[in-house]
Amino acid sequence: MYPIIKPLLFRLDPEKAHYLTLKSLQWLHRYHCGFLLGCKPSFSIMQKNTNSIFPDNNTTTLMGLTLPNPVGLAAGLDKNGEYIDALAMLGFGFIEVGTVTPLPQAGNPKPRLFRLPKQQAIINRMGFNNYGIDTLINNIANSRYRGILGINIGKNAATPIEKAVDDYLICLEKAYPHASYVTVNISSPNTRDLRSLQSAGELDRLLNHLKNRQAQLATQQSRYVPIAIKIAPDLDEEQIEAIAEVALNTQIDGIIATNTTIDKTPLGTHKFTQETGGLSGHPVQTQSNYVLNQLSAHINSQIPLIGVGGITTGADATEKIRLGASAIQLYSGLIFRGPRLVAECIKSCSQLK
Repeated sequence: MYPIIKPLLFRLDPEKAHYLTLKSLQWLHRYHCGFLLGCKPSFSIMQKNTNSIFPDNNTTTLMGLTLPNPVGLAAGLDKNGEYIDALAMLGFGFIEVGTVTPLPQAGNPKPRLFRLPKQQAIINRMGFNNYGIDTLINNIANSRYRGILGINIGKNAATPIEKAVDDYLICLEKAYPHASYVTVNISSPNTRDLRSLQSAGELDRLLNHLKNRQAQLATQQSRYVPIAIKIAPDLDEEQIEAIAEVALNTQIDGIIATNTTIDKTPLGTHKFTQETGGLSGHPVQTQSNYVLNQLSAHINSQIPLIGVGGITTGADATEKIRLGASAIQLYSGLIFRGPRLVAECIKSCSQLK
């Protein structure tokens, strides 16, 4: 189905096409038409995967959580948790929603999303556009999904960077009862100064605050919710080593490598090279894999890693696993390959066992 409608979607403005796709997926789910995507009509949105196109016995352990398979949806596709049930229909082993901030915000001015089909790439400068943590939590409460759900949190653009920890603590406290795990986004290039939180001193301060609050919430709610951090691909070996050291010292539960890159050189002379924002898709693969590989060497299996960035084939997914990831996440590849990419990655990862 997707190869048929893809040319039509690609004629639309990328942001309009994004929401039209999600609403169409929601319609298919609501009227039990998942079979058009290769899903069984009786698909269950519980954690157990019942799709015939997905292999069985592909469970994976991540941050103490049991995933039905190691292929997840990255944050950014469903920022407000409006389409969780519909996205679960595609067979993901886990879903991550957000990035969400304490207060609603409109994000950056449009146009802010650019599609590069030949390069299988996307440039975005969305700027954490979302309806706020309270709306996200309400949407989660109204969903029927009972699988592994990550909530990706960030800071409001209007919050000074020196007060960023306050925003993260607000989001952590509100997300905690509803999340399987929480991801701390410190690597988006589209919020001013956000990436400065990746420096060793700032990161140590932020993670210590979050881990202390996590311990309090775990005691109060008798439930431990892991915390992961999401880092950028634009890091050198010294920076990667520093992040690894802080992560180990603070006993963070997981690391997602990586977010989008600000390096547009892989695009050559493309007309969108001068557009500000993060580049994702195939062109980020090399640098993302470099960061994952270096991080894995420094972490030495003491912290689980999630590989994301440049996955457009099943082979790309298994390469992330070989480089040290326990699980992977998809985003831009879905835009160009469609739902079949999920099944392809699950099958490829299952063959590594």
